[in-house]
Amino acid sequence: MRKLLLSLIVLAGLLAVGYVLRPHHSAATETPSAQVSTTTTIPSPPEVCVATTCSTWKNAEPWTGVTPSIMTTVFTPFTAQPAVHAYVAWINTATTGVALFPGYKGPGPSAKPRGPEMVPLNSRSRLLATFNSGFYESDAAAGFYTHNILYFPMRRGIATLVQYKDGTVNIVSWTGAARPDSSVLMARQNLSLMINDSVPTPTTLNNSLWGLTLHGVPAVWRTALAIDAGGNLMYVAAPEQTAHSLSIILTKIHAVRAMQLDINPAWPIFVTYANKGAAGPALFVPNPNQIARRFLYPSTKDFFAVFATKSPGEPLPW
Repeated sequence: MRKLLLSLIVLAGLLAVGYVLRPHHSAATETPSAQVSTTTTIPSPPEVCVATTCSTWKNAEPWTGVTPSIMTTVFTPFTAQPAVHAYVAWINTATTGVALFPGYKGPGPSAKPRGPEMVPLNSRSRLLATFNSGFYESDAAAGFYTHNILYFPMRRGIATLVQYKDGTVNIVSWTGAARPDSSVLMARQNLSLMINDSVPTPTTLNNSLWGLTLHGVPAVWRTALAIDAGGNLMYVAAPEQTAHSLSIILTKIHAVRAMQLDINPAWPIFVTYANKGAAGPALFVPNPNQIARRFLYPSTKDFFAVFATKSPGEPLPW
């Protein structure tokens, strides 16, 4: 009886100072269930770490709203090459749409209408980014489909960026018909997959399969486009890369699947914009061969443009 009375006195004291006895749980289980059910997960880029250093992501265009649409980071992918940096842009596909525009030469000769060959004037109020596409058709035969126009037929087994009418995007090895079906808004092919199931494909070990390089040097500027586990896109550019070393960089940013885009010093470009109306264009990839206003006037080669969207699968600007 005396021990029971003593225990009651101790418990009363603990309750008086607000301390509640409860089993130990992890931080995740401490959250009230009501709070968990109402919390919205905001998409975010993956953590990128090399050795003990993790890179910091920056909201490239805070004017777009609370949820970032474009985030960028720069990191050193290989400790043995401290002067070589990789430039990565993460594109939130929940808030954006990706449009594909032919240039006046790229992807290749065609009698079909080529559209504006630049970012259309009537869509610049929601322009978020522009970046380089893939090879000319003469350098690597591949499918090219945009704005209901099939410029070159799709080829099976070729790495393909696909934008669907439901608003989703994907990077796949094409298994469909020569002409995309009605579910597809845009499709651009280039070579084979560089990353599949989060690992480099065996062909990355053969550098000759990944394009002719300037002066035959194996390690040059290379760019790639990847998709992460959340279905968001990641653009990557880095100098002094072979096909295989670029594939290793893609694994470091946790790419699930990826395709190589343009290579060699002349072509890498990723542009962000400081405000609406394509105001304040800036080169995220520091390429002296490019200018920030590159796609605001007719372009030689085809290119991608990222726009803020109001609804999934809305028509692409033209």
